[in-house]
Amino acid sequence: MVQDPRPSGAPFKRLFFALPVSDAQCRAMAQWRRGLGLRSGKPVPAANFHVTLLFLGDVDAAQVPAICAAVDQLSRPRAPLRLLLDRLQAWPRASALVLEPAQAPAALRQLVYALEQALLPLGLAAQSRDYRPHLTLSRDYRDQVPEAGEAPEFFLNARHFVLFESRKGRYWPLAQWAMEAPVSAQRQ
Repeated sequence: MVQDPRPSGAPFKRLFFALPVSDAQCRAMAQWRRGLGLRSGKPVPAANFHVTLLFLGDVDAAQVPAICAAVDQLSRPRAPLRLLLDRLQAWPRASALVLEPAQAPAALRQLVYALEQALLPLGLAAQSRDYRPHLTLSRDYRDQVPEAGEAPEFFLNARHFVLFESRKGRYWPLAQWAMEAPVSAQRQ
């Protein structure tokens, strides 16, 4: 399943949950980013654009089925999540240039909390900092927020979320869940 061994020799995967971004939106965001004329940082490949929900880090590969089973049971939004990425920010501590929403929908925060709670019994700890939805445009960014010729205004209409594996600079989808839970799960 995984090729990279932990020091103990057990295979692991570097995992995170995220809202995917459509190909058309990736192209539009990449074009908008080019207009910023960045002179600092390493641009994130447009194919890797996403909005992180929960970063799990290195997880034993044998836990992936249990993670998926736990997420199958969680309560999810009953409709697509609509998220407006309308603020360009430089995050000095993370050395990142990001797009973020001026206001995150309550349903998004509830989904992140539900993911954290669903994974606690598996020994996957909740994050110690507040959730800040964002899409990373550039890593190793150590400059001020660049002047944008056009204000960012990217609407994400997320109908599902994905468990991704980060491997050799690419993100591979392992599983996905529709925002609307199956009828059988809603009755429980």
